[in-house]
Amino acid sequence: MRLWVLRALSCGAAVAFAFFFIAADLPHKTATSPTFYRDIVPILQQHCQNCHRPGEIAPFSLVTYEETKPWAQAIKRATQSKDMPPWFADPRFGKWADDPSLSPEQIATLASWAAAGAPSGNSHDAPSPHHWAEAWNIPEPDVVIRMPKPVPIPTNGDVDYTYEIVPTGFTTDKWVQMSQIRPSSPEYVHHAVVYIRPPDSNWLRGAPVGVPFTANDLTDPVQRRNAHWTDSDMLLVYAPGSSPDRWADGMAKFIPAGSDLVFQMHYTTNGHAGMDQTAVGIVFSKVPVTQRVLTLQLTNSSFLIPPHADNFEVEVHGTLPNDATLLNFFPHMHLRGKRFEYNIIHANGTVETLLRVNYNFHWQLSYRLAQPRFLKKGTELQAIAWFDNSDKNPHNPDPDATVKWGDQTRDEMMVGFFDVAVPANVDKKKFFVR
Repeated sequence: MRLWVLRALSCGAAVAFAFFFIAADLPHKTATSPTFYRDIVPILQQHCQNCHRPGEIAPFSLVTYEETKPWAQAIKRATQSKDMPPWFADPRFGKWADDPSLSPEQIATLASWAAAGAPSGNSHDAPSPHHWAEAWNIPEPDVVIRMPKPVPIPTNGDVDYTYEIVPTGFTTDKWVQMSQIRPSSPEYVHHAVVYIRPPDSNWLRGAPVGVPFTANDLTDPVQRRNAHWTDSDMLLVYAPGSSPDRWADGMAKFIPAGSDLVFQMHYTTNGHAGMDQTAVGIVFSKVPVTQRVLTLQLTNSSFLIPPHADNFEVEVHGTLPNDATLLNFFPHMHLRGKRFEYNIIHANGTVETLLRVNYNFHWQLSYRLAQPRFLKKGTELQAIAWFDNSDKNPHNPDPDATVKWGDQTRDEMMVGFFDVAVPANVDKKKFFVR
């Protein structure tokens, strides 16, 4: 319509006005406009490419100019709204080593670049390409342990927790400084846990090795009951959006010689049959280890969320049996999860909030303290979860349901994982001796 106006007007001033009216909608480039190679690439490398690169979880790559330019306006909108990079910690509580949030200056740079028409600039201005280990967000693993048999995923219906026991073949003790769980088909993986089963553990003894099975496949009723609960330490937990484990020099997870890894996989169907063969990549510590990392949890499995409750609260308390250094948090809920909080309850009754998360089931992040926090034995920890079972929750499977703990996504969970460092000679059983 504006082109028709330009043709129809005959007065010189009117033509000039109409031309200005059209030109005002065109990208505005100036000599100081940000360019892709000079200004945008450093932001993408630091904050985006861990997901937005070929083979990773994001739906498109942001590595090259040709890949990035079509998304310039979308990047502007997503960063201004702070939907990207995903980060859900309330900024009033805690400082986080893994916070990917953009600064106001970076957000403004991305917006200015998009507004200027996404200019490329001079490729010689670009920083050196970031070297990513192929298929990993950790350095190239020293060893990759993969489930020997792929798991078939049906088209529809529920899938029971699936286990696969994999001998490590380690003939000596190993200290793991970094690890990452990598599903071959992440679209089916609700979450995964890799447990360390030491040689003296009776957990799932007699279960098949090297092939997938569920608790219902086990003939021993005791083993069927105990499949979901173990005192074995966790190597790593995975959920959509979660980060690999990376511990500081001198800290590591411990895998005793002769251990097995037990993959516990929770798959969900999506209308298309498929297969998954999850692997875990491991980087061993290259320096002497003085502190052993243990994954603990605050869990409440005894709750009933009423129909239509929009802010239902569930909490759990626990005290540390021994001194420990607090490192990391990883809250886990399902589709009705709304908010999750970790607190210290001090002796005088005051509550110190360590982390508050506006929970997002589709981006289940870990939150690593910028400065590890030493906690004395007897420290009382509290976890609180809030659930939205109302029709205001767009992800709610059924607001008319009374919801309890359960494995499937339509059920709920309340698990506050957290990682601590203890002396290297203290295992999980010894740590819980008060």
